[in-house]
Amino acid sequence: MVYDLIIIGAGPAGVSAAIYAARQKLNLLIISKDVGGQVAKKAVDIENYPGFEKISGPDLVALYQKQLKANGLEVTLAEVVFVEKSERIFSIKTASGKLYQALSVILTSGAESKTLGIPGEEEFAGKGVSYCSLCDGPVFRNKIVAVVGGGNNGFESALFLSNYVTHVYILEYSDAANADAENQELVERHQNIEIITSAKVSKIEGKVFVNAVYYEDRKSGQEKKLDVSGVFVEIGYSPATSFLGDLVELNEKKEVIFNSETLETKTPGLFSAGDCNVSRYKQIVMASGEGAKAALSAYNYIKRQK
Repeated sequence: MVYDLIIIGAGPAGVSAAIYAARQKLNLLIISKDVGGQVAKKAVDIENYPGFEKISGPDLVALYQKQLKANGLEVTLAEVVFVEKSERIFSIKTASGKLYQALSVILTSGAESKTLGIPGEEEFAGKGVSYCSLCDGPVFRNKIVAVVGGGNNGFESALFLSNYVTHVYILEYSDAANADAENQELVERHQNIEIITSAKVSKIEGKVFVNAVYYEDRKSGQEKKLDVSGVFVEIGYSPATSFLGDLVELNEKKEVIFNSETLETKTPGLFSAGDCNVSRYKQIVMASGEGAKAALSAYNYIKRQK
């Protein structure tokens, strides 16, 4: 079976693309590792999405699922590992070996958490090292934890964790935190959150579970130790684009370069939307808009192929 359209990813861009494509009566398939993407892991309420004064990430994802169902859509849960195009047809392979084909593809695979690449990180992943405070935060009730990263994600993670833990250290490599002013003001109100700047995290230690994180004070050159039960890594995200091969052109950050008018990549029929794209601002509302735009562009492309 050859679908009209396959959408890879089911975050804000993917869901928006799917809804618009369904309304154009396209025969489509959504393939994604999860539903919601980074929104599902959002540690604090979303307050800048039109139509909602305040909504949590999980609640917004639940609405995504409800709207997909209302449009007769469901997500095929799988990881895409390979995409190729032969003449007019795209072939998409998943980690389980299944093969799907379509006339057009919209890439909305988003981004994945960056890792520190330090000793102990991989060893203690799931044993005190986490990349999702919303998922794992409650496990650390009444414990001391560290958040690595002083941007918005790091500050929001610390704010969420402060509801459960006795103390949160925010470790920031730069000489000053770079979170938005609002997030910095919120953190300042919490006595159990402590910001440590000029901190180069060097290793994570433990026995069965994490019990310490080490960092170098970049000003003094001294190595310092914090006794913690958990380390939450919040140093940003890398675009999930490695499976695309030479179908797309990437910038130095591995983000997809696209036609700003149509969101088409260098490969005709392959469109891209959301956090995997070149964009200075990574926002839910922007990803949603790009998803809609990509779907309409894909619809016009598919009409020309039939």
